[in-house]
Amino acid sequence: MSPHSHTARLRGLLKRAAVHGAVLGLAVVGLAGVGRSATALTAEPTAVSTNQIGVAPAPMGWASWNTFASVIDYATIKAQADALVSSGMAAAGYKYVNIDEGWWLGTRDSSGNITVDTAKWPGGMKAVVDYIHSKGLKAGIYTDAGKNGCGYYYPTPSGTPAAPNTGMEGHNQQDLETFQNWGFDFLKIDWCGGDAEGLDQETTYKAIRDANTAATAVTGRSLVLSLCEWGTGNPWNWAAGTGAMWRTSTDIVYYPDNPTMASILANFDKSLHPAAQHTGYYNDPDMMTVGMNGLSAAQNRTHMGLWAISGAPLLAGNNLATMSSTTASILTNSEVVAIDQDPRGLQGVKVAEDSTGLQVYSKILSGTGKRAVLLLNRTSAAANITARWQDMGLTTASAAVRNVWSASNAGSFATSYTTSVPAGEGVLLTVSGTEASGTTYEDTTSATTPAFTGVTASAAGTKLIDITYANGGTADRKATLQVGGQYAQTLAFPPTGSATTYRTVSVLASLAKGSNTLTFGALGTAPDIDAVAVRAVSGTNGTAVVGTGSGRCLDFFKSTITNNSQAELWDCGGGQNQTFTYTSRSELVVYGNKCLDAYNSGTANGTKVVLWDCNGGTNQKWTFNSNGTVTNNVSGLCLDASGAATANGTLIDLWTCNGGSNQQWTRN
Repeated sequence: MSPHSHTARLRGLLKRAAVHGAVLGLAVVGLAGVGRSATALTAEPTAVSTNQIGVAPAPMGWASWNTFASVIDYATIKAQADALVSSGMAAAGYKYVNIDEGWWLGTRDSSGNITVDTAKWPGGMKAVVDYIHSKGLKAGIYTDAGKNGCGYYYPTPSGTPAAPNTGMEGHNQQDLETFQNWGFDFLKIDWCGGDAEGLDQETTYKAIRDANTAATAVTGRSLVLSLCEWGTGNPWNWAAGTGAMWRTSTDIVYYPDNPTMASILANFDKSLHPAAQHTGYYNDPDMMTVGMNGLSAAQNRTHMGLWAISGAPLLAGNNLATMSSTTASILTNSEVVAIDQDPRGLQGVKVAEDSTGLQVYSKILSGTGKRAVLLLNRTSAAANITARWQDMGLTTASAAVRNVWSASNAGSFATSYTTSVPAGEGVLLTVSGTEASGTTYEDTTSATTPAFTGVTASAAGTKLIDITYANGGTADRKATLQVGGQYAQTLAFPPTGSATTYRTVSVLASLAKGSNTLTFGALGTAPDIDAVAVRAVSGTNGTAVVGTGSGRCLDFFKSTITNNSQAELWDCGGGQNQTFTYTSRSELVVYGNKCLDAYNSGTANGTKVVLWDCNGGTNQKWTFNSNGTVTNNVSGLCLDASGAATANGTLIDLWTCNGGSNQQWTRN
């Protein structure tokens, strides 16, 4: 071991001693000149493998909307709770029975407390909660962030009338105390009223979070919050720590109807925000439609595989009392559920698409060298798809492959694995290989929430960050993590047993090529952050597209994924919204599934350069020229910072090539 490594270890010990009260003040002062920078410890063992701690898993259960819409009552919910147990789903991990829209007609007593129809709900809502709890299950309820719920704006055929005042606005803490006193464990908060009123998503939901905390102080109970603003306010930037889960899209089915694979895939695509999903907080692509009319068994397996690889909440939406044994076996497959519920709590990411529609997704699992892999064929013909170990952060050494749905071992394969995937389906695998090396950075100060500077990446892209910490308390402690100028994420750190017992949680973060700064910030009593280990996920690597005249990056505002959002310039920060993959098909792909697009295949000066679903169009193909320009293949016009401006927020359009610095770009 080098003297440098000995010094780093000593500094780490001094930090721990200082934090935990040892009389080593002079030694710590002697190291004060080290500041808040990190020391790269390439000889140091990585901070993860044997010390991982499990985080809160994504919620599993059943919800009433997809099958029953607003036609629900005590008997309906009771029958589904019974079926959740008798079908084996409860034993497989499905615990929540969630009552959705339609339970309440917006009536309140003279004190403003919710009143319910006891003809539909004998004994009131507490009675149905008590029954659900008697089955060893947990109970969920529904409300809206605005004055009126979705049933007011979109009443369902044969459902409850369009009753006003079914939202919680103006009664936040009062309603939360009511739900808690009734015994509910989970609350879905919809956005129809908030949307109609033009409320701000982040402000509104954070106020509800605070009201939930205040209600808990009164009742002694708490609610898991599910935020359902449909991704309209880019919740992946701010929702972690506000809710346990947040919707990233609209519904797969709006009313009880036949789902389609197109709508399932669309919701899956919109849910892929890996930097936001970590430490017990989850992107939510909506309730599942497995077992509903219109889907084959193969499509149900693909649907389940999509949700599992993304680590999504598993909330079944089919009729449990009438489902087939095939549907039950799909929903309860232990290996698939284990992938979804993996204790590391991370989201899968796309790591390859060698040909359009032939995609490879990889999810990092707990342990060392463990991956779940989904080979997804979105084309109309069967095709071979190859998963390469290096793309998913493993070495090229032989790895063992298991086909999850067939429950069969495929064997050991060096470098990669190729198999045929039927049209429109997915093959779900687990891979056990060798973890690629990374770099560990250890805090050398006495700070519990330090900053790590000089965290280097050889290429822009998604990285695995393992965080070693101690939490001597009895509950999760929280801290923020900010990478450069990106949005700060709220992380939860479970108890480690003592203030001197160190464990590891993981996040996925977007880093820029070169040097990065990872800054932790305290939220209340902070955990003691000791070290971070950084590993590349090579298949996510891309480049920033940097304007020569501005020094700023091609960017999509607030990490929006909305089609037709115009590209802009912004300070380079390494975020997913600034990391592009230039494919062999001449596309500039961002977020893994969106393309840089010349709006409406325009050929005139001023044509907007926008975000759009990748579709293979010539207006989504770009040429990087030797003179530094980037031209669109439809028009031959140059990628242009509008008006030759250089400020943050400058919009990007197409313009006749003129040699200006606002039309010069480099890839970094």
